[in-house]
Amino acid sequence: MFKRLFAIALTFGMAATAPPAFAQNCAERDQVIDKLQEAYSEELTFGGLQKTRGAQSVMEVWTSEKTGSYTVLVTHANGISCIVAVGTDFFEAIPKIKVEGTPS
Repeated sequence: MFKRLFAIALTFGMAATAPPAFAQNCAERDQVIDKLQEAYSEELTFGGLQKTRGAQSVMEVWTSEKTGSYTVLVTHANGISCIVAVGTDFFEAIPKIKVEGTPS
């Protein structure tokens, strides 16, 4: 019984300390942006500050109307950007306009 518990604890402990999979998709922000603009014709669409693990980072979404691709970046204070999501068929949701004086 002890051997099984030890093996399970060791396995989960190693998995918890492994670097996240997306850490391999990190580089200097300028390099990442150059690649997005040159290879995918993406432009910065929106972004904002994000608080992660006590520090602030910037979350950005880059999109291309030409190719329909999008990329979600998180840039840390040290200037390293990590790609956390990519995809195709990007679209913008248009909010409904509520007209005053009419029931909804």
